Amino acid sequence: MANQRTYGLQAWVERLGEAEFPALAAVVSDLQNLADAADASVQELADVLLRDASLTAKVLRVAGSAYYNPAQEVIRTISRAIVLIGFDNVRLISLSVTLIDSLLENAPREQLRELLARSFHAAVQARNLAGYVLSGRKEEVFIAALLHHLGDLAFWSCAAEQADELAVQLSHPGCKPEEAAQQVLGTSFRQLTLGLVKAWNLGESIALAHSATSQMEPAVKAVHLGVAISEAALHGWDSSQMGELLSQVSVFTGLELPDALAQVLSSADEAVKVAVTFGAGNLAELIPNTDPDVIRLQQEQRKARLLQPNLQILQQCLQDLGHMVSARADVGMILDSALTGLHRGAGLERVMLAVLTDGQSRFRAKRVMGEGAEAWVDCFDLEVAKGREGHIFSYALRHREPIWMGVPATYGLADLATADVRRWIGKGMFFIAPVYSGQREIGVLYADCRYSGRALKHEQFVAFQRFSTLISRCFEALSKRG
Repeated sequence: MANQRTYGLQAWVERLGEAEFPALAAVVSDLQNLADAADASVQELADVLLRDASLTAKVLRVAGSAYYNPAQEVIRTISRAIVLIGFDNVRLISLSVTLIDSLLENAPREQLRELLARSFHAAVQARNLAGYVLSGRKEEVFIAALLHHLGDLAFWSCAAEQADELAVQLSHPGCKPEEAAQQVLGTSFRQLTLGLVKAWNLGESIALAHSATSQMEPAVKAVHLGVAISEAALHGWDSSQMGELLSQVSVFTGLELPDALAQVLSSADEAVKVAVTFGAGNLAELIPNTDPDVIRLQQEQRKARLLQPNLQILQQCLQDLGHMVSARADVGMILDSALTGLHRGAGLERVMLAVLTDGQSRFRAKRVMGEGAEAWVDCFDLEVAKGREGHIFSYALRHREPIWMGVPATYGLADLATADVRRWIGKGMFFIAPVYSGQREIGVLYADCRYSGRALKHEQFVAFQRFSTLISRCFEALSKRG
């Protein structure tokens, strides 16, 4: 299934339910059947949860947290949890924990982490706003906001190759996300969300939040405000979008504008604690911080992280390398110019030249550049593969061609990104190319944008190819002079 292309709404619903999340779909169905049964018992809910000891433990931890149990009464059993915080609360907590665990089961890609962090933030904002106008249904609102982008979450969690394809399209300037998703998936994320809601019997609350006819219903309005606030916060608490939303919050809750802002900021802080409670603490850093000094620092860090290509530097470094082919440049000058051109010129966040050592038996880092690449200098150590295919480093060197891993043209090489390789470079797209001097193999040039998780671009690959060729020509010229 991993290498099979999926297209169209029904195909995606079937794949996600039957192939990718079968256990999840079963638990979710059982939990929702209990919600639909008027005479569902405490024991029936406990029986569903007790099938999985890990799930039971997590539900008890969440149920015992200050968020659900302010009095901090001791909760050691599902029955006690139901008595203290209610049948529906325990059921909805179980549903949330199950979904989150399933989404985060594998090493999550950056798009999923960002979206799930935003979903937590939206859920807490929506639940707290609902508390001003609703006496009940607050947990329904929490779930509806948390799963507002269920289709997107499931796609980014499971769709490996097509997710890479969509990421590439979304990186193109002027790309329209809805059109790109339609092209890659054969359906929209909104339709996929509604399809999963129906297939998994998640109830009317989530579906209502996507209905244009129910926008004035208080629970739906709370969900929409929560989702919108979580998105606007990414542009800053003082953004124009946030200003408009605060006016809506004021009208919805009856709060004055300063109090509306205080409520929204308080919910953002609470969302961090809730993410930790649900076992997703690593997402907390992605929920916008409310401390002004921290906000400024994060903005600076984000700017630094999102390295932008610099055409002037790129051209200068290419020109310098061209001169070095005929000049008496040493290896240090060659590598400095090449890696600077790739990193600062082409905007590639991590760049490495890994050379053959120990009698051509191992790859070790000769020169690196970029945030997070420094550790490679001392510890990168990869054995040269002896098999016919081996791993991607040996393959690239053997076949003498630059490779863009993670695009459709290289899906057939996915197995060459072995566990040993991924241990050093992580998961995601990357470029790799051979470096040689005449017929003598030197090593490979490697580059990625793993720090930010952004998709690589065609222009970057073109630059990468040119630099790898020039490095090889420089090494060949050096060997002839020596």
